[in-house]
Amino acid sequence: MKGNASTSRALNRRLILNLLRNRGPVSRAELALITGLSPAAVTFVVSELIEDRLLVEREAVTSSNGRRPIPVDINYEAHLALGFKLNRSSIDCVLTDLATIPLATMETAVANTSPEGMIEAIKDAIPRLLAEAGREEQDIMGIGVSIPGEVDPKKGVCLQSPRFGWYDLPFAELLAGRVHVPVWIDDDVNAFAIAQKLFGAGRNHRNFAALAIGAGIGCSLVLNGEIYHGSNSAAGKLGHITTIPQGDLCECGRRGCLMAHAAEPYMIAEWGRKRGEPATRTEFVAAAEAGEETAVAILHEAGSRIGRHLADLVNLFDPEIIVVGGEAVQFGEALLGPLRRSMNEFLFFSRPELQTDWVPSSWARGAAALATQSIFDFERSPSG
Repeated sequence: MKGNASTSRALNRRLILNLLRNRGPVSRAELALITGLSPAAVTFVVSELIEDRLLVEREAVTSSNGRRPIPVDINYEAHLALGFKLNRSSIDCVLTDLATIPLATMETAVANTSPEGMIEAIKDAIPRLLAEAGREEQDIMGIGVSIPGEVDPKKGVCLQSPRFGWYDLPFAELLAGRVHVPVWIDDDVNAFAIAQKLFGAGRNHRNFAALAIGAGIGCSLVLNGEIYHGSNSAAGKLGHITTIPQGDLCECGRRGCLMAHAAEPYMIAEWGRKRGEPATRTEFVAAAEAGEETAVAILHEAGSRIGRHLADLVNLFDPEIIVVGGEAVQFGEALLGPLRRSMNEFLFFSRPELQTDWVPSSWARGAAALATQSIFDFERSPSG
């Protein structure tokens, strides 16, 4: 490998960690065979990673020749990551191991959505999560925060978040200065995609799309194993494609955006308008689950609109699969069926499979993955 010894060592560490992430426990001899590294190089890197508590030796397994090679594996339990997904009036919080498996979760209400208010709420949540999991602060390797809006993850800056009225805000640096832990930030849909890339449905795919339907609509792209952010960190904003010119006003200030006519808030509000009184999410979910005609028709309309524009994305980027998440996954085939049919109607050639992968803690786990990804990608530097 070209470059200095430090760069080569970092590349070798990343190579071995990612191989173990995908394959599970492997012996040192197998690592040398699979990676093409010399046995001496493997021994050096593995010893270094064990010293850093990133690898651990597992129980030896008898091979066909009677020897018992000792496999090494990622020490997922030894290090912790914190994930925080910022919402309009609350924060989804999670404490995970390196595999983004939740050890403690909570939702904390936030009355003050200024940067200071959000940072204070995050700071207060950390000891509560640690106490619930029975873990120590020194085990935290990093914090990930997902923010709805446009985010420059390399600089740790929220370029804009219309939902909070934030612009050019160095949120990662501000938070790191308060909690004294490395901090990574990104758009919430990108964070969901990173979690899928590391340990979810996208784990074995180099090219896939991660579609999220909830308070908004976004579709992050993983191209050749990496999140595609675009030249201005604004890629994947499927929800801001114009679907109805001169239509309803979107939170971005423009009219006719897809999310203003197909995201969950639209569906709930539209159902309320049609029945003549304001509606809650709980009421709409109950109506949809009961098969109420108006609710089902609204889901069909929203799914068809999303599918039509998702087809354009597929025709442009040809992903292997599309992983679907977000709170609206709860509506199941009432939403996804029309979405799939509409997408297929407008596809040119490829027919990627839709795979749902969503649990209630997925948003916060995605945020935690922003921190755990740093273990597997040495180029991602935190703020703080």
